[in-house]
This record gives sequence, structure tokens and C-alpha cells, in this order.
Amino acid sequence: MKLVRYLLIFLLSICFSGIYASETDSLKTMSQQQDLAKGKPKKEKDPDRKRTGWTFGILPSVAYDADLGFQYGVLSNIYYFGDGSTYPEYLHSLYVEAAYTTRNYGLFRLSYDSKYAIPNHRLTVDLVYMPDAMCDFYGYNGFTTLYHNEWRDSKHFTAEEGYKSRAFYKMKRDLFRVAADIQGPIGGNWYWNGGVGFLGYLLNSVDIDMLNKGKKPAKQLPDIPGLYDKFVQWGMVGANEKNGGMHPYLRGGITYDTRDRQTNPTHGIYADAFLTYSAGFNTQKFGNQREFNNLRFNFTFRHYVPIYQDYVAFAYRIATQLTVAGKSPFYMNNYWNTLYIQRVLYEGLGGCNTIRGLLRNRVLSNGFAFANLEFRFKVCKFHVKKENFYIGLTPFLDAGMVLQPYDIDENELRKNIAENDPDFDLNELSDYFNFDKKAIYRPHLSAGLGLKIAMNDNFVLSVDWAVPFNKQDNASMANLYVKIGYMF
Repeated sequence: MKLVRYLLIFLLSICFSGIYASETDSLKTMSQQQDLAKGKPKKEKDPDRKRTGWTFGILPSVAYDADLGFQYGVLSNIYYFGDGSTYPEYLHSLYVEAAYTTRNYGLFRLSYDSKYAIPNHRLTVDLVYMPDAMCDFYGYNGFTTLYHNEWRDSKHFTAEEGYKSRAFYKMKRDLFRVAADIQGPIGGNWYWNGGVGFLGYLLNSVDIDMLNKGKKPAKQLPDIPGLYDKFVQWGMVGANEKNGGMHPYLRGGITYDTRDRQTNPTHGIYADAFLTYSAGFNTQKFGNQREFNNLRFNFTFRHYVPIYQDYVAFAYRIATQLTVAGKSPFYMNNYWNTLYIQRVLYEGLGGCNTIRGLLRNRVLSNGFAFANLEFRFKVCKFHVKKENFYIGLTPFLDAGMVLQPYDIDENELRKNIAENDPDFDLNELSDYFNFDKKAIYRPHLSAGLGLKIAMNDNFVLSVDWAVPFNKQDNASMANLYVKIGYMF
């Protein structure tokens, strides 16, 4: 009932709190104005009305994520369409958002995107700060580290039944990011890409005292070590990465793009391949991090296949991220590199950006691959005043797997635990790990259904519901994601 109430609040907020304006209206041509003056309204021939000038909105930043909880805040998205000749593609887009969630996740973002600020080039600039008091941590290599829902679910399990803490699979993480990316033409549908950015991480154990402040004893979290604390104590998280780090990066690659539009294309291909070099430094706070200089390779292929006009399409995405040189700290291994930052954060594998239905960051490894398949249906189109709307349905299938696993040696791990955590019963190690090598490469699968409500083909309210095939990835059936925009 609480989930339904949050969703209703979100939909009502969208309906009653949006404020939109336009500088000009392409419908009002000179001939139309003359007909209106004569009392003869001219019937609109084109059902898809073009937008011109400025379109801006101020909305409550209300969303729901199965991993992050109910989000509340404010956002503004400003589009400039000029004379409308490029519609539904905008000339400039500026996005501002400040929000927080019921699970202590903050979001403060400023983002700019344009293909016209620099002639014949696409420029994106993104500035983000994300404090996260309860960031997910489920260990390494997906199915290698076992997940126990009863250890974290106090609603359905007691201590006698195995409950440990709602914060057992959590850690504290603050992330700061600044990024600037540019794309220029090579010829035909080929483009070159370059980018520069900075990622700053601050990590720690969950602040139990802060989360328990003001709560009744029955609602307070037990002060026990979580999985992250155990990985630190067992030597699986190094002393030079347990507190985070500061990492500037450089990026370069190529793109092939034949899509007819950026938001929900009806046909075309988008593919990119690029390298990202990230650096580490020696600092007093984070230790010696020069070993974390690394080079990563990313490849993404998206294909949009029209089936019936622009009402039905099949869309799929295949992507991989591999470490080709050097070593990456564990906290950056769930950061999925992208050429263009359209969502606030891309994390993998698991969650609303890669494999819906899986727990956020469920699959953590040095390299991975995943795929998304969707049938996109526009069920109906309609107009409200000057705005174009459509409602769509999207059944989907998501999949992913580990390609470059962490090397976890059982004997070495037992030795480290015996030395650093003598109170731990080594007979319980089988509750934490599956040392069968076959488990590492077992695919992670989920399926679900999405609802889309779109305005002017750019602003899309997306509601996705997904269920994993394996309960080791998530035992919950209430995996709902209310976001802005299509997944890809």
C-alpha cells in the first residue's frame, strides 16, 4: 500500500505541478491568424505539432526506486527548439535537480547538452554531488558472494530466523563528479569523441548512530559489522581503497549514429567504442593509490528496429566494460563509463540503468557485459493544449554476466580471516561464498514491463517493474522504478 501511495503522489504531482511556457508557437502562422480573425478556425492537418522557442518546466523531483526508496525534491528542465525545424530534437537543454530519498540518498545535479553550442559538435557538461548513507555492497563476482535476504529483512525475519541488520549489505559513500564531453564529425554517420572528468569518492562504514538518531529502540539498527566491514577486515578491500579516492580521467573514442532522434528512436543504430584512462595519487587521507592508474575499454551497440510506423519498435542494447591495463579500486568497478551522461549515475550490474530487478551493484567485477531487449508500443497519442503526449508499454528482458572476475583464493582467504578476525567461525564461510568457479560466469537475468508517458517526445515519465530469475539477485517482487526517460 505504501508503494501504491508513493506512485499516486508522483503521478498527481506531474499532473498538477508542471509549469510550461513557450516563446513562440509554430501553429500560429500568418494565414492561420488571418483565418482566426475572420472567425474561421483552421483545422490542424499535422497531428504531431512542432514546438518552437523555449519550453521550460518546474516539477517536483518525485520518483521511486526499489533500491533507493521514495525520492522528493525539485527539478527543472529547459529546452530550446528555435524555429522548430529540428523538432523533436532540441537545440539546447539545461537540467537542474536537487532531491533526497527516504533511504538517505541525495542528488544534486546541473547538466547541459547541445549539438549547437559549438557548430557541428555536441557538448555535454555535468556536475553532480551524491551523498549516500546506505550504498549497496554485495561483495564480488555476483553469485560468488552469496546473498541472504533474511540477513537484511527485518519485516519478515527475526534474529532467531537469521536477521542481522538492514544495513548489513550497505556502506557509506559520497560521490562527486564533474565531466565535460565533446563529439565532432568524421564523415557520414561517424563521429570522434573526447572527454575529461573527475570522480571523487569518500567511503566509510554505515553511520549507525546517525541513522538511529531520534528513532525508538525497536526501530533502531543494531551496531554490528556489515559485509563491507568484513571485507576490509579480511583484506578483500585494501587499506588504500577503503576510504575512497580522487580520480581524474581522460576519454577518447568513436561513435556511429544513424538514429532518427535521441529520445525513443523509431529506427537506426547507435554504437560507440572508447578508452578511459583513470589516474590515482598518493595522499595522506587515502594512501598510495598510484597502483590504481588504469585503462578501460567500453563498447555499446544499440539497434532500433521499426515494426509498424512509429507505434511499434524493437530496441536492444549490448554493452561491455573491460579493464585492459592496470588495476581499478573496487568502488570504481561498479561505475559504468559512458560517453554522454544522460542519467545521474550509471552503475552496474544491477538496478535501473543496467539490469532492472537485480539489487543495485549486485554484480561487482573488473569487467562485465550486459544486454537489454525491449518491445516499445505507443498505445495512444493525444494533445493537451499545445503539448504532444503519448502513452506507451514496454515489455523487456535484461541479462548480464561477469567477464573479468576478482581472483578469490579460498585458502588465502581462510588464512587472512584466521589472522585478522579470530572470532569468526570459519565453518560459516560457506554462508558467505560459493567457491565454485562455474558460479562466476552464470548469467544474471530479469524480465518486466514498463509504462511510458511522454510529452513532446523528449520528457518521458518511465515506470518499470522487473523481477529477477534467481532469488540470489533479489528476493523481492516489488522492484519498481519511476524515472525520467527511457533506459536507452
